[in-house]
Amino acid sequence: MASFDSDRVVRAEFAATVVAHTEFVLSMAVAGTHPEVAETLSVTLDGAELPVRELAGPHGTRLHVGEVEAGVLRVAYEARVGRAPAALVDPLDVIAYARPSRYVEADVLTSFARSHFAGLAGVELLLAVERWVHERLRYASTDQAWRGGAEATLASGVGVCRDFAHVVLALLRALDVPARLVSVYAPGLVPMDFHAVVEALVDDRWLLVDATRLAPRREMVRIATGRDAADTAFLTNTLADVDLIELRVGAEAPELEPDDPNELVELS
Repeated sequence: MASFDSDRVVRAEFAATVVAHTEFVLSMAVAGTHPEVAETLSVTLDGAELPVRELAGPHGTRLHVGEVEAGVLRVAYEARVGRAPAALVDPLDVIAYARPSRYVEADVLTSFARSHFAGLAGVELLLAVERWVHERLRYASTDQAWRGGAEATLASGVGVCRDFAHVVLALLRALDVPARLVSVYAPGLVPMDFHAVVEALVDDRWLLVDATRLAPRREMVRIATGRDAADTAFLTNTLADVDLIELRVGAEAPELEPDDPNELVELS
């Protein structure tokens, strides 16, 4: 596999039981915004290679689509990744990522957000929201049930990374700050898994925040970008049930520096 400056190595593999004919969509490949990537992807059913086709999504998202019959589906992905340029600002994004979405009920939380963050704007507001969510929510292990959207997470006070991200997104959008969810590989994350973070548009820059504070943001690698977790799931399917048997995710970087939550970071 090729070598680049600032190498990061990421990998993910899973096995799942497919009960009948189904069409599936994978979102595991690093985003196409990275100019330097050396990667491998293997998709098999009961040991036989399956063809998949790649589709381009927004912000470099790369989807791999296929269909299978009943059996055991196995997928393995690995990549060595260089640095990506700062994300561009599209005027349409300013509109799309300021709106409520399925798991980000910004309209429901407008009064709450205005009362808690009155008088703040720009970077000061962004850091205040990140800090508030970090202090307000308790991180749960991935084997606990997902409770739904931002409103439900606020009520429960507990969640996984995507729940933290949904609350940050809802509060920012409620205050007219465009913000979007990004699925990433996160070197240094414990426990290791796919990770969900937030990019917020502040001063014409997509700034990265992670209210879980579980991994250094500078080493994170973009996978998919969207309105909320519904747009960034690593596996979706139609027509039949798919039962996950196992999932393993890995991410490594040459150097892991401690993360300062007050530092302004852009995904690279």
